[in-house]
Amino acid sequence: MPEKIYIFDTTLRDGEQSAGVAFTPGEKLEIARQLEKLGVDIIEAGFPCSTPGDLEAVRTIAREVRTPTICALARAVPADIDTAWEAVKEASEPRIHVFINSSDIQMAHQLRKDREQVLIQAEEMVKHAARYTSNVEFSPMDATRADPHFIFEIVRRCIDAGATTINIPDSVGYAIPEELGAFFRALFENVPNIHKARVSFHGQNDLGLCTANTLTAIQNGARQVEVTINGIGERAGNTSLEEVVMAIKTRSDFLPFYTDINTREIYRTSKLVERYSGMPVQWNKAIVGKNAFRHGSGIHQDGILKLRETWEIMDPAEIGIPQGTQLVLGKLSGRHAFKEHMVELGYELTDEELNRVFAAFKELADKKIEVDDRDLEALVNENVRAMDTAGWRLDLVQVSAGDHATPTATLRLVDPDGNIRVDAAVGTGPVDAVYRAMNRITGLAPRLTEFSVKSVTEGIDAQGEVTIRIEDDKGRTYTGRAADTDIIVASARAYMNALNRMLAVQARNAEVRANP
Repeated sequence: MPEKIYIFDTTLRDGEQSAGVAFTPGEKLEIARQLEKLGVDIIEAGFPCSTPGDLEAVRTIAREVRTPTICALARAVPADIDTAWEAVKEASEPRIHVFINSSDIQMAHQLRKDREQVLIQAEEMVKHAARYTSNVEFSPMDATRADPHFIFEIVRRCIDAGATTINIPDSVGYAIPEELGAFFRALFENVPNIHKARVSFHGQNDLGLCTANTLTAIQNGARQVEVTINGIGERAGNTSLEEVVMAIKTRSDFLPFYTDINTREIYRTSKLVERYSGMPVQWNKAIVGKNAFRHGSGIHQDGILKLRETWEIMDPAEIGIPQGTQLVLGKLSGRHAFKEHMVELGYELTDEELNRVFAAFKELADKKIEVDDRDLEALVNENVRAMDTAGWRLDLVQVSAGDHATPTATLRLVDPDGNIRVDAAVGTGPVDAVYRAMNRITGLAPRLTEFSVKSVTEGIDAQGEVTIRIEDDKGRTYTGRAADTDIIVASARAYMNALNRMLAVQARNAEVRANP
């Protein structure tokens, strides 16, 4: 019988460690709910000791997402483990994930401890975690660059201490598949109590080998794999969930395993994470990239028209990629048709959310002849999925610019108390002028670190979707997104969105610190 591979999704923890990515608590909860629909077995919801906001976000997910195991990461220190348990203790199945450096280079230069000290600390901290729950995972960080015999010993002692999952992390993406296979075989041969734990693998993509390494680990005994949606994560990213799952499903002749993933939710999950992370999926990305099922060669097109399987080893419908003719809506489309189509797209909107999105749709339909599914996704993203805009609100933006004029922007904002505030500023260009005016009105001056604009659809009347990132004075990153047929308006809304995120997160962290 095929054996099950447990899917441990760390999008909300390692994925969020991607440079420039910062999910809000609301976004984390929505992604967690979608991961539940996707069918992942374990959600690593965060690193609760890192910030008060992350602690609260993990706690909320533990309360509200009931099917998967909810896991929290902790360094091998008592305070981290205690905080991790506080975050996940209300989960239907809580897990604490304890890690410590295990390679000589990291032990010497980061921990400044010798091997025996690390062995004792790991053993004691796994015991500490096991006092809270029997579901304890242990990771010897940078295991693939460590002395294998040291790994065998630390794993043996941590299993005896209460670890029920042993994860082998390729923390810097150093392993080669053949080498990793030999490592896993040696692990099973040299750790006498290894049968008492489920063995896992966590890959990083620094050499572009994490999917190959993950499949190799599975072939050599790993029954849990740690992955992220779209492969986001530290540096070059993590193993992509979609690549591993579809490899197992497509090559069952070679990989006699299965997962509980509902593959028809892959595409929707990918798009959700793409929007909230602000990290576009590359066009040629396996499984979920825009070009993954597009054919430019005449020979390929001819084969596809005769029989899809001539050039496609997977059915895009199995991944949830919309097929066939997309319903195109216009300004005469009614509310009922709009609601039904949103349900078909997978959006379960409340009456209030539906009203907001439908009003935005009507406004857009007056500017565009045709509104398709991509436009609707952008509308939902801005009007529902973004953080609740209880802070500042953009009421008017007016810009004057030209090749022989000084770019000037006039803004009218509504402050959190409902007061109307008006000011103007000049800049090096119209967007710069808008942002300077907004800073003058709000009294804020974050650093703009990234600005990008892309077309949502084809055509001269397409919406422009703007994504920006700003940093506060502590170096924290906040993302803002907005779409409009006028990219200056979209730029203003995106900046306003980012400012509101920054203010809300800062207020929430201050509240948590005041009321721990």
